[in-house]
Amino acid sequence: MSKKNKPDVQGFVYSTDPNFSFQPADEAVETLVAAQQKLRIRLETKHRAGKAVTLITGFIGKEEDLEKLGKQLKNFCGTGGSAKDAEIIIQGDQRLKVLPWLIKNGYTQSK
Repeated sequence: MSKKNKPDVQGFVYSTDPNFSFQPADEAVETLVAAQQKLRIRLETKHRAGKAVTLITGFIGKEEDLEKLGKQLKNFCGTGGSAKDAEIIIQGDQRLKVLPWLIKNGYTQSK
């Protein structure tokens, strides 16, 4: 049994317009090849209780591919982290390890 008024990503729950219907967001974004990805690497400490993390942003593609890249980077650096919302978070200051690994695997760095 399906709910008549399902919430969507924008937070809409109910509309008084009888012709209104939720349009699901198109999540079918194809992952760009490594050479076309323009990734940014930076060190961030804000909102993390003073702990430093390496933040890799600018990934364009599917969530599964982002998680796969994040897992490869975490394994290479030998540390924890996460991958979500088009960002990869690696614990600690790993910029000197991440940059050569990305270049070796065909990724480009955005300035």
